[in-house]
Amino acid sequence: MALTKGKHNIAEIEGVRCSVIETGTTRERAEFLKNLLVFNGYDVRMEKEKAKDGTELESFVIGLTDILFNPMIVVYEKKLIRKDGFTVTPAYWNQQPEETTLPYWQVKR
Repeated sequence: MALTKGKHNIAEIEGVRCSVIETGTTRERAEFLKNLLVFNGYDVRMEKEKAKDGTELESFVIGLTDILFNPMIVVYEKKLIRKDGFTVTPAYWNQQPEETTLPYWQVKR
C-alpha cells in the first residue's frame, strides 16, 4: 500500500489472521518492509501470492499479526523509527528519495 488508501484489510497469512500491509510487492520491497517492521517490534508474516488456480506468483503479501495496525495511520503519526534513529516518513516508507533542500512551497511533483 503506497499510503494512498486508508482501507484496512485482514487476511490469513501463513495460517494466522493478519492485517495486510501490502499486496503484489517484489521480494526486495517485502524484505525492506519486513526489516523495518521487525525493528519496530512487530510480528511480520510474508508469503507468495497465489493465483485463482492455486499456482504461486512472484509477488508477495505482507501482513502483521497486530490486527489493528494501519500503515497510513502509523506512518503519519510518526510512530515508526528507522535504524538510524529518525522517524519513518511517507517518502521513506514508499522508498522514494527525500528532498530536504527545497522549501515546501517550491516542491513540484
